[in-house]
Amino acid sequence: AVVSTQSTGKAVTLIDLTTLAGDDTHSNVNRLCHYAAFPVRKAVQDKMGFGGVTTAAVCVYPSRVGDAKAALKQLGCNIPIASVAAGFPEGQTPLETRIREVELAVEAGATEIDIVINRTLVLEGRWEELYDEVKVLRKACGEAHLKTIIATGHLGDMENVYKASMISMMAGSDFIKTSTGKESVNATFPVALVMTRAIKHYHEYTGFKVGFKPAGGIRTAKDSLHWLVFMKEQLGNEWLQPHLFRMGASSLLGDIERQLHHYCTGHYADSAVDIAM
Repeated sequence: AVVSTQSTGKAVTLIDLTTLAGDDTHSNVNRLCHYAAFPVRKAVQDKMGFGGVTTAAVCVYPSRVGDAKAALKQLGCNIPIASVAAGFPEGQTPLETRIREVELAVEAGATEIDIVINRTLVLEGRWEELYDEVKVLRKACGEAHLKTIIATGHLGDMENVYKASMISMMAGSDFIKTSTGKESVNATFPVALVMTRAIKHYHEYTGFKVGFKPAGGIRTAKDSLHWLVFMKEQLGNEWLQPHLFRMGASSLLGDIERQLHHYCTGHYADSAVDIAM
């Protein structure tokens, strides 16, 4: 199928390019940052007409934020650095520990923080405690943007998804995010529909626009285009911007580049290494 030039280029700019592995090192974070800064080879960019495109952000563990900051500085690139925090991925560490982890990530150079809620509070109906926790974590972020992961695969039902979304926004989240990417069920369109309806209702009630980030299971160029269509239908073109929509992914960019290479040359690149170089 012919890949839409405009839509595929847009998808690249909405990716939080992510590595969240136990074996992350200085060198693979460096490679991640280089790939984020130069996600599409120059020949393809020139032919497709979107030179200078970068991903929306890189996303790493707090201990790797310093590596990402140094790598992006060396590249002369000001891509935002997102860090997971607050006991990611389970959110079961003491609140004081989660607060300090957020503070340390910001001190290291993170400009966006992806926290995860304590799902126990949702499952036990402790909604005020959930609000208080997200609010204090919002404060710990300082000037950094806050993305709150509600981990929909663990919440039991759609009512809990809606309530957790609304409370996270009420407590000051700049984004709400579906998943950590570590659950057995991650970003799905049914939960996304509930979350985007919550975003729409919150905007109607307050006038504030909150962003949306699906994460986990978004692997192909076709997947990304489905999400772009979904967002346009649910929230409109205004939300199709990096400050209001992101896709969390580690392998998505490789497939987008592969499809663009095929579109330009008529054949696929030999390997992911060929694509990335």
